[in-house]
Amino acid sequence: MTHLPRSIRTHAKQVHPRRKPLAVPLNIAFAGSLALAVPLLYTPPARAQAVEQRQYEVPAGTLEDALNSFSRQAGITLSFDPALTRGLRTAGLSGRHGLQDGLDALTAGKGIRAVQGGRGNWTLIQMPRPAGGEATLAAVAVTAAGLNDGTTEGSGSYTTHSMQTATKLPLSIRETPQAVTVVTRQQMDDQKVEILENVLAATPGISMTKDGPHRVAFYSRGFTVDSLMTDGLPSELSHYISREMNATPDMAIYDRVEIVRGATGMMQGAGNPSAAINMVRKRPTATPQLSVTASAGSWDSYRAEVDAANALNEAGTLRGRVVAAYQHKNSFQEVADTERSVLYAIAEADLGEQTLLTAGFSHQNANHTSSWGGLPVAMDGSSPGLSRSTYLGNDWDYWDQDNTTLFTQFEHRFGNDWKLHLSASHTWSDLDMLGSQLERTYWVDARQFGQYVGQYEYTDRQSSYDAFASGPFRLLGRSHELVVGASLRDLDFDGKGNYRSDELDMDIHDWDPGSVAPQAMDLSYWHQDRTTRQKGFYTTARFNLADTLKFIVGGRYDWFDYDAKTRNGTRTTRSRYAVDRHFTAYAGVIYDLDARHSLYASYTDIFKPQSELNASGKTLKPIVGKNYEIGLKGEYFGGGLNASVALFRIDQENRAKALTRDQCSDLVPSCSEAAGEVRSEGIELELNGRLTPDWQLAAGYTFAEAKYRKDADPAKVGRLFATDLPRHMFKLSTSYQMAGELNRWKIGGGVAWQSDIYNKDTNFYDAGTPFRIEQKAYALANLFVGYRASQNLDLHLNVDNLFDKTYWRAIGSNTAYAVNQYGEPRRLTLTGHYRF
Repeated sequence: MTHLPRSIRTHAKQVHPRRKPLAVPLNIAFAGSLALAVPLLYTPPARAQAVEQRQYEVPAGTLEDALNSFSRQAGITLSFDPALTRGLRTAGLSGRHGLQDGLDALTAGKGIRAVQGGRGNWTLIQMPRPAGGEATLAAVAVTAAGLNDGTTEGSGSYTTHSMQTATKLPLSIRETPQAVTVVTRQQMDDQKVEILENVLAATPGISMTKDGPHRVAFYSRGFTVDSLMTDGLPSELSHYISREMNATPDMAIYDRVEIVRGATGMMQGAGNPSAAINMVRKRPTATPQLSVTASAGSWDSYRAEVDAANALNEAGTLRGRVVAAYQHKNSFQEVADTERSVLYAIAEADLGEQTLLTAGFSHQNANHTSSWGGLPVAMDGSSPGLSRSTYLGNDWDYWDQDNTTLFTQFEHRFGNDWKLHLSASHTWSDLDMLGSQLERTYWVDARQFGQYVGQYEYTDRQSSYDAFASGPFRLLGRSHELVVGASLRDLDFDGKGNYRSDELDMDIHDWDPGSVAPQAMDLSYWHQDRTTRQKGFYTTARFNLADTLKFIVGGRYDWFDYDAKTRNGTRTTRSRYAVDRHFTAYAGVIYDLDARHSLYASYTDIFKPQSELNASGKTLKPIVGKNYEIGLKGEYFGGGLNASVALFRIDQENRAKALTRDQCSDLVPSCSEAAGEVRSEGIELELNGRLTPDWQLAAGYTFAEAKYRKDADPAKVGRLFATDLPRHMFKLSTSYQMAGELNRWKIGGGVAWQSDIYNKDTNFYDAGTPFRIEQKAYALANLFVGYRASQNLDLHLNVDNLFDKTYWRAIGSNTAYAVNQYGEPRRLTLTGHYRF
């Protein structure tokens, strides 16, 4: 049956009608957000203050330091806008106090007060202005969540006090024996990032490649990131199609992004020794908050967000939050544009003093008018001199993504400080695409260009479940911590499509995107059904061997099943393999040099199944290896500033090594053996947090070099594993809140520098002709200025690529297909944020 989608039933030069128009999800998103915001704006009566008393010793000093000290002693994570405490000092606090009266004593006479919400939540608010008094800044509501929550929203900080991504233990960055980065809500707001790709572009140690405008792959320490976590539950990115469907979520709904670099098999099971990227969602608040954000920028970019949260009953035991966003923007490239909508809703219910149930959903839709590929290079790999606005696709190309997730969490705390945590999520992802990519018609004349056109429809269903119990236990007179858990991941994929090559003899310097009419394709030509299941059991223990010495040890057993059936024309192939009870080990040690500095070392096993076959038709053994890391960490200003230095070595073995036809068999004419080896080594330096109460900084330098130790091609031994990844990177983001008469102003910016990247080889269609595609080392700078225009309104101007640098943000691996992509020229964005 011939399939002709609605978007190409008529041909015109204007942008094609969408297969999945955004009008419906957009109307639902904003209507739903406004409807749900009504109960969220209701303010329940205040609860009685906490009266349990304990001993506090808070020294005199700045109010910010005093509140941080009090919150640590009280066992809460108190977050607040530094603008509320700027320039304020306190005489300190000594003696026995309840939470409320202790906080009142510290803030007395300062015009601010901490108010208790539901489930131990606290909100720092500004008191009403007295009659005839001087004008004050806006009342800023921020949440103080429970112990070790790690919430960054409202903190004004570029770091966090706690994270669990590495071990599921609630540890500070200093207590975690691996290199970690936390990109906070404040940093994302300052830099005005929109999608995960923007976040990771500014994250130390993370690089990326792109095979097309929306086909991104993330890398760390020389290896691909093959899963993405949300609230600790992983989703699959190891298959390139899964990356295309799930790798670019909108960031409006997230509080922070936690990144653990290196092997993280303890928490994720199978995977590359690259990084774990964990996006942590925003949570409800017990006090009312409502904000509206709108922005306008270069190339007719417009975006609006609504964020509302509150308690939903008088007792504060039921809380909710709704976030909705819509964006439409054109591109610096002709024809290309993007339309995006987001709707997120979450509710928390206290089923008792010690039991919390959370449930929610998110829906993200992104429709792009965009080609499949990029721009070509000359046969020697040099640039053909095309302008940055050049678009070599068709005006009917589209790339439409739709992702919906349902999730729930259950947590119960027992009287002995143990807790049980259950979580589950299910995601429906759909990708419909009709795209073109420029290619050389090397079968006719390699100097000419035609189009490779493909049309595909993908559906991806992923389920993820996790259950663990954690708590303290005593051994040899000391208290230690233990985590015991189990996880399950399922993926079901179904895809169909077709492709063709058109010999157009295109003029790349004078191309009309409306000159070619679309043609119907039979989408039954290619079809794939693919299922993956991974289940595992894990345990982690943290032993307090001495006051200054901690030892973390863990282990995980995994079962892995893969089954893929692919039809391509009249040929059908099937790939099936299973791994039974693979064990992964983890160990780490932390030694405190003093109250602020710690040495650490860690070891992690590597485990990744592969689908290649040997000469007997059996699946190769999984890729295995070892991840070693040593480092030094520092923690200053009560955790407000974190610094680290890490040295690492990663060895991967059993990589598939292709054999010659003579070494294979009639049963398996194309076969491999598990013999390839790669080693990655490097150093990472990082600094995150506040240098002064008004100055926030996030900076990091990375050197990572991955080389072949064994390969089917002996010439590769000793060479770089991936030459299109930078070996050196430096990234910096910073902000400074002005003081005195300029205290309404905030300035900041950032720098991202990387070393050169390249791909070189000989042209397969013209043997002996060498090529080198490269991007020399370059730096990008950005700048922002913020201004508090009134007690409720903040204005923000961001300038990205400040010096309008022209550069390739992605390069191709050969000259036959057009993949190179320019980075964005200078871009300006003006944002207004209004708090009700």
